[in-house]
Amino acid sequence: MDNVICMKWGTKFSPEYVNILARSVNRNLHRPYRFVCFTDNAEGLRPEIEVRPLPSMDLPSHLPERGWRKLTMFQEKLADLEGTALFLDLDVVITQPLDPFFEADGSFRIIKDWNLPNTRIGNSSVFRFPIGKYPEIYHYFIEHREEIRMRHRNEQAYLSWKIDQTGNLSYWPESWCLSFKKHFMRRFPLGYFCEPKPRPDVKIIVFHGNPHPEAVRHGWHNATGLRAVRPTPWLADLWKE
Repeated sequence: MDNVICMKWGTKFSPEYVNILARSVNRNLHRPYRFVCFTDNAEGLRPEIEVRPLPSMDLPSHLPERGWRKLTMFQEKLADLEGTALFLDLDVVITQPLDPFFEADGSFRIIKDWNLPNTRIGNSSVFRFPIGKYPEIYHYFIEHREEIRMRHRNEQAYLSWKIDQTGNLSYWPESWCLSFKKHFMRRFPLGYFCEPKPRPDVKIIVFHGNPHPEAVRHGWHNATGLRAVRPTPWLADLWKE
């Protein structure tokens, strides 16, 4: 069975993000699948979304968020799921059918990090893996967490390194997943006057950091005013329930 999974913990993202993601997947995936959200709070989620408890992970509360909880998806048993899983961050915008993400060859695929072109590091906003095949990713982190946190800045750097050791690290085609900040935002001052242009080759737009998709619907600028996005109707049409 094919699965699309996401995670929501804490208060960074509202239930709206999960609901919009679920509806967008439904519009863009044409094969049988399950949509499952692992969360510590299911309030506000649409009834058709399958909800599973957020797997526990003992992390120091004072440390900055680095996505380490994603590693719990690699345990031997992931709730009642079997088969292949496509993991999506909540702040992505789907623009084209997702079926190619399940059809691409290879065991594990991830985005090649746009900001680190000379490394093997991937961006884990969109990755695919066989459920239960790589439990060592989770267990090695649990056993060596302090050492790993010293060597790897975040979960995706560690994940890429550990998968690369198995010989199964591969990336999505470059145009499939693009960064909104890097590939769509206009330079100052054009961001105030020209909206971002859609790109026919991209399948998923990744929002990492600011702005979030919700802000772009209405227009956004940062505190210094040097980065701005005009209201973007074509993106608002994609990011909706």
